[in-house]
Amino acid sequence: MIKSLLLAATATVALASAASAQVLTEKNISANLAVEIAQGAVAACAADKYNVTAAVVDRAGVLRAMVRADNAGPHTVAAARDKAFTSASARNATSAIADTVQKNPAAAGIARIEGFLVLGGGLPIKAGDVVIGAVGVGGAPGGHLDEACAAKAIEKVAGQLK
Repeated sequence: MIKSLLLAATATVALASAASAQVLTEKNISANLAVEIAQGAVAACAADKYNVTAAVVDRAGVLRAMVRADNAGPHTVAAARDKAFTSASARNATSAIADTVQKNPAAAGIARIEGFLVLGGGLPIKAGDVVIGAVGVGGAPGGHLDEACAAKAIEKVAGQLK
């Protein structure tokens, strides 16, 4: 009898632990911080006379903020959004993903994932080691320049990423 009660109590505790393990707590980017980063990226590129669009997505790749410079081309909107989505999804810089695809033909299929844009200009936004979102920039004359603007915007808010 005592053995049965002990076994039942153990099973109850195990089920309760399993049930509570179903709830996740995640860090994510706020709307205010997303807007600040998008504005910062556009401003960083404007300082170099590049008209760009910057998009910031949350950790799941959902758009949180977008800023388009007055003279940025219409194609920059989709490019920025897709670079941000790609970076958030892969938890990596899009330039690193592009390098991998170029060096490893077996990885080329990643470029065919819907919404992915495998060009430089997308960077993950991290709070510590946790990716809480990503920023994508499109419109400068080269992905490395888009990425530099994104990096400057993230660097500017580094104190808030804790």
